[in-house]
Amino acid sequence: MSESKKMQPYERVLTARKKDRLQITDYIDGLFDDFIEQKGDRVSGEDSSILGGVALFHGRPVTVMGHRNGRTTEECIKYNFGMTSPEGYRKAVRLMKQAQRFQRPIITFVDTPGAYPGIEAESHGQSTAIAESIAAMCRLRVPIITIITGEGSSGGALALAAADSVWMLENAVYSILSPEGFATILWKDSSRAAEACGIMKLTAGELLEFGLIDGIIPEGKRCLSAVNKMLVSELDRLGKYKSATLLSNRYKKYRNIDGTYKPVNSSQDGMRI
Repeated sequence: MSESKKMQPYERVLTARKKDRLQITDYIDGLFDDFIEQKGDRVSGEDSSILGGVALFHGRPVTVMGHRNGRTTEECIKYNFGMTSPEGYRKAVRLMKQAQRFQRPIITFVDTPGAYPGIEAESHGQSTAIAESIAAMCRLRVPIITIITGEGSSGGALALAAADSVWMLENAVYSILSPEGFATILWKDSSRAAEACGIMKLTAGELLEFGLIDGIIPEGKRCLSAVNKMLVSELDRLGKYKSATLLSNRYKKYRNIDGTYKPVNSSQDGMRI
């Protein structure tokens, strides 16, 4: 058994939060060609915590977007530590609708401690922006693939993850909120975060077992090549469906969130690369 597989859930949380992990800019540089960033929500402003635009994947036009965290203190402040405001989610929805208009598949990279909870964000319609992003993804008639690359917490993560195919890096985590927040609500004691992780079932292995994700991607030197392999396979698989079937399968996937529904003729469902 590898050292990674021996890690306790809270150790994976801490690993998922490390700044030296691959971030969305690394995936864009390593997997896509001719990326063109698009900014602004066309309503009130630009939120740079969401990076999105158009690129080529093996010569095929795709829309790519995801959370941007930064590594240095200056970058983290600039990108608000990956905590997105309503402007960012509205930008994401704008890019999603544009992708559907031009029939481009959508690929999202999720890495956020949650949506920004500040008063300004709430006054600008944070909950509505998140809900509208989830609703938009549920209605899109193009393939959507999501990769949880680090910490995927709360509605801030789900807003970019209502996809046809959801994959996780082996040390990523995906949960309703942070373990510290969970422990604070349940026991009024954030220091019990490690204990909370055992209850929350937030690791990739646990979520795959429950049928909440579609596969696990190894980390380390193989990571980019494994992501590339998965994207090629899933884009080919999802591209075979007519839009009506794609929508029907997506609807069933989330109506049967216990994992009882399996996509027809899926060659990747429940796999580890």
